[in-house]
Amino acid sequence: MNARGGGPEVPPVSDVLRVGNASGFYGDRFSAWREMLDGGHLDVLTGDYLAELTMLILGRDRMRDPDLGYAKTFLRQLEGCLGTALDQRVTIVTNAGGLNPAGLAAAIRALADRLGLPVRIGYVEGDALTRPDALTANAYLGAFGIAACLDAGADVVVTGRVTDASLVVGPAIARFGWRRGDLDALAGATVAGHLIECGAQVTGGNFSFFTELPDGGRRPGFPVAELRANGSAVITKQPGTGGAVTVETVTAQLLYEVGGPAYLGPDVVTRLDSVRLSQDGPDRVLVSGTRGTPPPDTLKVGVNNLGGFRNSMTFVLCGLDIPAKAALVREQLTNTVGPDGLEFTLARTDHPDAADTETASALLHVHLRDGDRTRAGRAFSAAAVELALASYPGCTLTTLPGDATPYGVFTADAVPQEAVDHVAVLPDGTRLPIDPPPVSGSVAAEPPTEVAGPAATGPTRRGLLGELVGARSGDKGGDANLGVWARTDATWPWLRGWLTVARLAELLPETAPLTVERYELPNLRAVNFVIRGLLGAGVAASTRFDPQAKALGELLRSRIVELPVEPAASDGAAPVDREVRP
Repeated sequence: MNARGGGPEVPPVSDVLRVGNASGFYGDRFSAWREMLDGGHLDVLTGDYLAELTMLILGRDRMRDPDLGYAKTFLRQLEGCLGTALDQRVTIVTNAGGLNPAGLAAAIRALADRLGLPVRIGYVEGDALTRPDALTANAYLGAFGIAACLDAGADVVVTGRVTDASLVVGPAIARFGWRRGDLDALAGATVAGHLIECGAQVTGGNFSFFTELPDGGRRPGFPVAELRANGSAVITKQPGTGGAVTVETVTAQLLYEVGGPAYLGPDVVTRLDSVRLSQDGPDRVLVSGTRGTPPPDTLKVGVNNLGGFRNSMTFVLCGLDIPAKAALVREQLTNTVGPDGLEFTLARTDHPDAADTETASALLHVHLRDGDRTRAGRAFSAAAVELALASYPGCTLTTLPGDATPYGVFTADAVPQEAVDHVAVLPDGTRLPIDPPPVSGSVAAEPPTEVAGPAATGPTRRGLLGELVGARSGDKGGDANLGVWARTDATWPWLRGWLTVARLAELLPETAPLTVERYELPNLRAVNFVIRGLLGAGVAASTRFDPQAKALGELLRSRIVELPVEPAASDGAAPVDREVRP
């Protein structure tokens, strides 16, 4: 049958498609595949291995060996559980193919042959674009190629750079027979895919209120999405696993690495401001109401290039005269290696009148980036070490001198959907072209919402912002997003009026000189900030202490502000025992 453009009638299907996820990144919990298969019934098990940084890593692997370019860990994980998946009739869908989906498909065939297992493998390609000046250039494909492989009976589907959510949307298309025009259903599945794509982050991992989880966040289980034909889904987890699935854990993940309310994808534009969350029982959250509109006429393209070489050394500055000590090192190193590419960051981790060396010390991080590996290598790190007996009192460093390492630069652009040869390679070797969406168009930029109304007035108390709000932050190339949600209905009007772009600049001064967009998601009681350029040329090139902005939300929550008294009291929330320093 063609790629959802016609063909035989779709046979009756069950009401619910249970899709689990066993990997949120390249390096996630190795045992998760086995845990998910042993934990309860699944129809599909997905694995997400790709991120912007991962594509750079795979690109460097491929430079060393053209037969590589895929996530090698996945093969080792699959070896111990492929037979179980086949016995249980659990279909596996993964983007571990990276830059070489055909190569991973061949490696899986060889593995299955060695294990004596009959397996039907399909894969999706066409995302790789020819860019002579780039290390990697890959379009973000949609889900219909995955669906075509499943329609053809694949037990395992391997992709390259599809959108993360497509790993879930593809099986839903195949199960429920959705067509291109089923935009609300596609959007609902996109939200479900976004929610489980990062593994345990939706079940309590990296959760602002981890101390409230039943197991204290010690070992959250991996998630399951129960999808229905209308696009709604219940997010849950396997019975008996750690963590929790609550409206707040789901809210946190829904805010992760998103921009405005219009969430652009290759198959549908998903309206995040339409999503509704409700508790559907213990460890079950219903996701409903999602609306979709036609997709853009372009596909996002992620491009990685080698930017040069980098090296870092850190000086420990203890006790008195910290700024003067840092200034001395700056002058000495600049005179020795030259100013080009040097970057100094003084982290004031020192405390006055401290009783031990560590708490009395600040850290001076010195970075050098250069196209010349020799200058960025031992010439720089040795120059830093040579100051050990010729600089400030108490001079010491945290590491020995080392060589430079290459770093990458990530950029994003777009190509027309019809310019990409999206192909599903079916288990019998048939190459099936996947047509672009018949209806698409330009998507107007969503205007940011600065403030809906004035902040609530009334008595206040001084306290930590994180007592009343949760946060989740992350990276998108050189930009960062920071989603903040109110814990209660009573606190939401205050947060909505109080947390403006200007207020964010006061609380996080590093955002003040940057372009910051603010969007409201009232259904989630949340505001989302997109901070342009915070991460420079992307996480692989960033010298920021938190290069992926993962801790940005927790930094915001740690700020001491004037909190409203009445909303917290009316919500009946238990008092929070946290230290507040003057």
